[in-house]
Amino acid sequence: VKYPESCKIGHTFQRKKMADTSTQRPTIPEWFGGRQVMVTGGTGFMGKVLLSKLLMSCPDVDTIYVVIRKKRNQCSKTRLLQLIQEEPFRLLRKNNPDRLKKLVAVNGDTTCAGLGIAEKETDILKNNVSVVINMAANVRFDLPLKTAVNMNTKGTANVIDLIKQFKKLDSFVHVSTAYCHCGEPVLEEKFYPMSSSPEEMMQIVNNTDEEILKAMTPKILGDQPNTYAFTKALSEELVRRCGLPAGVARPSIVIGSYKEPDRGWVDNMNGPTGLMIGASKGVIRTMLCNSDYYVDIMPCDMAVNATIALAWKVGLEQPKVPVVINLTESHDNPMTWKYALETGKKHALANPFSGPLWYPGGGFTRSKLLHFISVFLFHTIPAYLLDGIILLTGNKPFLVKVQAKVTYGINLVYYYTTKQWIFKNDRLKAMRESLSPEDRKVFFMDIKVIVWDDYLLSYILAARKYCLKDDPSTLPQARRVFAYLYVVDLVVRIGFGLLCCWFIYSWILLPYKMTVSAALETMSIH
Repeated sequence: VKYPESCKIGHTFQRKKMADTSTQRPTIPEWFGGRQVMVTGGTGFMGKVLLSKLLMSCPDVDTIYVVIRKKRNQCSKTRLLQLIQEEPFRLLRKNNPDRLKKLVAVNGDTTCAGLGIAEKETDILKNNVSVVINMAANVRFDLPLKTAVNMNTKGTANVIDLIKQFKKLDSFVHVSTAYCHCGEPVLEEKFYPMSSSPEEMMQIVNNTDEEILKAMTPKILGDQPNTYAFTKALSEELVRRCGLPAGVARPSIVIGSYKEPDRGWVDNMNGPTGLMIGASKGVIRTMLCNSDYYVDIMPCDMAVNATIALAWKVGLEQPKVPVVINLTESHDNPMTWKYALETGKKHALANPFSGPLWYPGGGFTRSKLLHFISVFLFHTIPAYLLDGIILLTGNKPFLVKVQAKVTYGINLVYYYTTKQWIFKNDRLKAMRESLSPEDRKVFFMDIKVIVWDDYLLSYILAARKYCLKDDPSTLPQARRVFAYLYVVDLVVRIGFGLLCCWFIYSWILLPYKMTVSAALETMSIH
């Protein structure tokens, strides 16, 4: 992959064309025509879809520079070559392989000043790039504060410092999260004040002993549930005062795609996907959740389409204050946690995953006490019993460790399953309506078109195919295994019920009966 010798001037032509026909705005593909784009976080879940979407639907885009850090002794170019072999790029490989040459790997790391990019490459970016989309972030909820600040907040600061030097910059989009101000019951499309500045926080984490910082973290976070939400909020503050034509995209819970690159496509087990797979394999049997609350989710491809449209909007309007848009469902097509979990369970039973630990079962509760009891009875005790059997057969036990990780993961997400927020998305709707009819079709983002029952089926089949690598041909065998596990589960439950009845009779009713009989005998003697 070679760098282009010069920058094309398609975007200059488009601006002149707009001046001549002021009432006619360019379509998204027209606006991206001839432009050079820089993307950070392009190897992530949303990043892959964004890269493929730009190449598929904006065919005249000139170059897309993808900032990729070295990983496991693999250079950025090698990682890019591996990236384009994945599912989001399948149709491009088949139908438009030449477009993949527009992807240029740039060796860099957002945690470094100047993103750690070599001087020669930096000069190319400064002179040619007119659109920047920053998607780089670590989405783990349990990162130490110092690590989260350096990756998410300092990373954003480094991106802004670099792109302020870009001579042709027309649009900067920062991808945040709708859950970055969790203390607010109603989350509007606006910036919220922070109790501490990003610069102050970056200084604190780098000048404070890690043990002391760990003890200070709960107080620093305040009403934020974790370091991820806190550091994303700090990053937004940096964008708010960056002085660039900018926009902030705030997606809610991003899950499998609606239809691009494939129906339900997902490539990781974060968030709802991990919960779904764990429950479907019989590992998770209880969940702390207010089932009547609504879950706000956004399919990956719709979130990506809205992000691209926001870059177009910012480029056309050149806002003095960054535009904030919530990429949220916002009761346009509401779905409760109960419906999502029960429908997901229905489809998972009909299309089981290979290698289940046990037949799926259990449920959800809003009571922490009941949840704790259920974890003990249905997670901890079975794990120790089965690990004991595994140990007796001469194999290495593993279930106690698995259940410990499962319980830890459930504890990380229960904050989001037991609370409810109201997200305003008026700007998202207005932006969608401002698109041309063709753009609305190509860059679809209207969540009302989704039939959740059909979608959840596609989501489960895609998780089976892309996350677990279960070939569709394994379904008949998986169904036979599930039928066997159903019988075993039924026998165990009946046996457990009989055991409980015996315990109640032997240890409670029988002693009570004997005590009463003895008392009656004593009374009759007297």
